[in-house]
Amino acid sequence: FVRLCLDKILLQCVLQSRTLSGADAINALRPFYFAVHPDFFGQHPKEREVNENSLKRLNGYLENLQKPGFRSFKPTQLTFYVREREPNSSNVQESFSASGFRAVSFTLHTRDLLSTVLDILNSCSLSTEHVQSLNVNSQPHKEAKGTVNRPIKWDKTYYSFTGFKDPEEELEQAQRVETTLLSWLDDNEATAVKKLKKSLPLRKELERLKIELSHELQLSDIRWQRSWGIAHRCSQLHSLGRLVQQRPEILENVKGRTVVFTDRSGMSAAGHIMLGTMDVHHHWTKIFERLPNYYKLQKRLLLLEDRISQLLGGIQVIYIEELQPLLTLEEYFETLNSFYNKLRDSRLPFHPRSLRGLQMILESDRYAPSLHEFGHFMIPTVCDPAALQWFIFSKAQEARENLKRKEEMMITEKELINTSTERFSLDRLYKEPSVSSAQMIDCCKRLLEESLPYLQGMHLCISHFYSVLQDGDLCIPWNWK
Repeated sequence: FVRLCLDKILLQCVLQSRTLSGADAINALRPFYFAVHPDFFGQHPKEREVNENSLKRLNGYLENLQKPGFRSFKPTQLTFYVREREPNSSNVQESFSASGFRAVSFTLHTRDLLSTVLDILNSCSLSTEHVQSLNVNSQPHKEAKGTVNRPIKWDKTYYSFTGFKDPEEELEQAQRVETTLLSWLDDNEATAVKKLKKSLPLRKELERLKIELSHELQLSDIRWQRSWGIAHRCSQLHSLGRLVQQRPEILENVKGRTVVFTDRSGMSAAGHIMLGTMDVHHHWTKIFERLPNYYKLQKRLLLLEDRISQLLGGIQVIYIEELQPLLTLEEYFETLNSFYNKLRDSRLPFHPRSLRGLQMILESDRYAPSLHEFGHFMIPTVCDPAALQWFIFSKAQEARENLKRKEEMMITEKELINTSTERFSLDRLYKEPSVSSAQMIDCCKRLLEESLPYLQGMHLCISHFYSVLQDGDLCIPWNWK
């Protein structure tokens, strides 16, 4: 017993020499945050959303490590898209996305900030030299696969005698046992219910504010580009409400429009009024004052789309918010204008109205045209006109079939969402934009085959990972097991 006590004191001394403060951890992770921060992925909505969700889970993990007496040990798998172009020889699971970014997946299983920081940096092939400049007396960190980096190898009898959990055994068990939907719901239902109950007053307040502002301003809708928490959304609506009281005359031109709270102010390519959440009322006021000029530019943009359509045999130019980056009206107009001038000079021999009923979107970060599963053409602005003509002609019939299948799929998806919501008595069932309709349909069909009493009254989000959001929403991967 005395020996065990001495060993425990020795272990505490070793661990204390390997700790980081929360501030030091943030400083050490600055290169990582810069490489994966969602704000740098404006042209890539899918990669941006994955990084945003993974950062939320990472921040939660780091916060838990700093809590006094924290003992729970749940390995957390994260995926990030890194702003690097060249592959490397790292042992972590990684692949390259269509946009050229490197996807890095790794599992966090450490119990101290220093090891966690080093694991993250090593997994993303980022330098760890700057960590040594911090006030930390750490031993060289070696990335181990399947084992925990610990200074002392404890005998199994230590854990049997003291009742402490063996971290190596827990990690091995977590790697052997794949997470299943039922087991995850069983472990996380209580936490989700607690957070959901706490958020209910704020949810009612948010709905009240949204209805009042929409009615007062005669808005078509109020939306949020990113998944901010309920409290954050309420504060944004309160800010808009104060502006309405202070300057009611500048809000006369918003009738029938949609307001979107996002990262920057202006008017979007879809014609929605964007209010930057980091901007002060002065910036919002200027946007409302400029609305008449924005509406004039929007008319010119619609005329430009019609001219492009005429040059391409009647194919409709569309802008899809879920699949394209959030562009301002000015940015989108410049893109359309450049593409129109290129088409006009090439004089492609499309027969008038021969492609009527088909759709296309313009993309500035692609070099080859493609056909989306929903039937619309994805055309690069730099596409060679001759190659564009051949591609559209060769894929026209397939595009029409995909468009028809899209309509059927959307109906099926809506029916399955309604059926699942009613079957499990959910308060809400929704999906993240990065989840396709085909994935959502597959997920709902499989859910309906299960008995899930845990879901009654819950908010269920279909995503790519397991998580309990800050307001109690349950996130499950669409391909759950």
